[in-house]
Amino acid sequence: MKKVIPVLVVSLLAAACAPDKPKQQEKDAYDSYETAEPLKNDHDGKGIGQVKDVTLNTPLEQERVGRGKAIYEMKCSACHQLTDQRVVGPGWKDVTTRRKPEWIMNMVTNVDVMLDQDAEAQKLLELCLTRMPNQNVSIGDARDILEFMRQNDGEK
Repeated sequence: MKKVIPVLVVSLLAAACAPDKPKQQEKDAYDSYETAEPLKNDHDGKGIGQVKDVTLNTPLEQERVGRGKAIYEMKCSACHQLTDQRVVGPGWKDVTTRRKPEWIMNMVTNVDVMLDQDAEAQKLLELCLTRMPNQNVSIGDARDILEFMRQNDGEK
């Protein structure tokens, strides 16, 4: 038994050290990773997701504003202030003047893809250091949130 254990240990070490693929294949795989093209944003500032066009109405749709405020209070207020103060996520003040409505709605409804592929969303992630959780917000609810954001930014 005493002789079997050292032989077994040496055999396992030899097996663990044995290459399972040629070195050239490892190098090629690494090289292709390094030369992969950076992410491109061909979406004209609208983000990535289902929302392609949003029609904003003036005056604001008060029913949407009310529903958006309720959603904000339930799902968003723990991380986002209505001012420019950053808590966990960025403050919402003037967000509708900095971002297109489509981008805002895509960020709310398609957060995982946006954080992985959208350059502006990635900048926010670098700034805040915390991924926005997927709150499973529908397109309709995202439109209500957008209307509430518009009111927060002083639109009438």
